[in-house]
Amino acid sequence: MKLFTEIPCEKVAELALSDRICVLGSCFADEIGARMEAAGFDVLRNPFGTLYNPASIAAAVARLDNAEPFTPEDCVEMGAGAGRICSFSHHTSFARPTAEEFLAHANERLAEASARWCACKRVILTLGTAWVWRALERPGQPVVANCLKRPAREFAHELLSVEACTELLRGIIEAHPDKQFILTVSPIRHLGDGAHANTVSKSTLHLAIQQLPVAYFPAYEIVMDELRDYRFYADDLVHPAPAAIQIIWERFLDACTLPSERERILAAERASRAAAHRPGRN
Repeated sequence: MKLFTEIPCEKVAELALSDRICVLGSCFADEIGARMEAAGFDVLRNPFGTLYNPASIAAAVARLDNAEPFTPEDCVEMGAGAGRICSFSHHTSFARPTAEEFLAHANERLAEASARWCACKRVILTLGTAWVWRALERPGQPVVANCLKRPAREFAHELLSVEACTELLRGIIEAHPDKQFILTVSPIRHLGDGAHANTVSKSTLHLAIQQLPVAYFPAYEIVMDELRDYRFYADDLVHPAPAAIQIIWERFLDACTLPSERERILAAERASRAAAHRPGRN
């Protein structure tokens, strides 16, 4: 008797430890990217911080391509009394007390990331949502990557169409014929607008990916169907628990890496865990 729905996971890529890889997207991309780093892969991971929607990911790729520095016009004061400066292109982890400090940090990271991006031949894009926010007071501003805790009244909230998502992703892929892309949909639910809105959003992303000639790793399906029990979720009942992340990681290794390098990957993981748990010395 089978007690769960097993999701078949076909071979979609053969990532090697020698490959230069970029991982862009949602917090699920951060999880997988961190695992890859610990396993010895050369990874450029979310150089602007976490990104959730196809429009923000496309904007980040364009910035990595042209390496155009951020300027004072990009600086935004965060809301909720944070007293820090960031930009609508960055995660709040980039925020600094002054515009000068923010720009110095952001542009230093951009220069480094742009050079690494150009050298990357493998790219993993993890899509979180098709819902986007646009800043009303900045008509020329594209979709924001982060609302920076500013009041909701300053933004327009909208759902990207399947066609819009498809064209954004197709534009990234076709502009970089030298890179191999792997796409996945984050299994983390975005419930701020309700469960139905989350379902519509995730469906939009799936339909868009279906239109593209690109490799797909079924992280969403593994969590939603194979690991649907809440014991595989964190206390917030939204994010995957460590056990679920470990299972997805093992399936990712099976589907996306070279079998001949598996032992080296596992050895690097063991060494990373040992270093993280090394007791302090006096």
